[in-house]
Amino acid sequence: MTDVTTNQLRPMPEDWQRALAVVAHPDDLEYGCSAAIAAWTDAGREVAYVLATRGEAGIDTLEPAKCGPLREREQRASAAVVGVSAVEFLDHADGVIEYGIDLRRDIAAAIRRHRPELVITLNHRDTWGGVAWNTPDHVAVGRATLDAAADAGNRWIFPELVEQGLEPWNGVRWVAVAGSSTPTHASDASAGLERAVRSLLEHRTYIEALTDEEPETYARDFLSANATATGERFGGKPAVAFELFGR
Repeated sequence: MTDVTTNQLRPMPEDWQRALAVVAHPDDLEYGCSAAIAAWTDAGREVAYVLATRGEAGIDTLEPAKCGPLREREQRASAAVVGVSAVEFLDHADGVIEYGIDLRRDIAAAIRRHRPELVITLNHRDTWGGVAWNTPDHVAVGRATLDAAADAGNRWIFPELVEQGLEPWNGVRWVAVAGSSTPTHASDASAGLERAVRSLLEHRTYIEALTDEEPETYARDFLSANATATGERFGGKPAVAFELFGR
């Protein structure tokens, strides 16, 4: 007989002050973990966002030159809803991000700038739970973030960053991967779920291009269903799941 407690998710660590979320596109965090981020900022913790692209290739009916600035504005408004004011864009090309030295360097530089104890990223594996194929952008950025967490602490990797005034930061204690099919931890989403819905709704242009469903219904149903499903492994409370890697 299987012990159901082995499937229970552990609470996320709380002994940290600064977090950095690194993802590929505008809306990646809003589809995954903004309810947790809202609760963290409520508690006085600092969270900053770094996005590899501006999502300029994400809307078929809108050319990239117009789409990029619009999605940047939506992302900044979305972040503000959950208490995040620091939002940076690395200006890699949407849809064709390449895993490699340049991406690792850019993310390591961001980690050195923000000096987080917790780094957050999105599913870096080939699939979403073996059901749907993941995008190359998510895979590249997630994997590069895991690597850059270590790169940021080694002065002999990317020594040019030191020359730019970015001293090594070896203070990353955990990397938390949202959207993982093998989560280990969770964060209570009860207090932040309503703001997570409003945060996702700031990406209205993208949502309206994605679905014919009424945007608020779409956002609320999507986030509530995920939080409820995760909560079944977290004491019955709505929750956001993470796969936590310690360093």
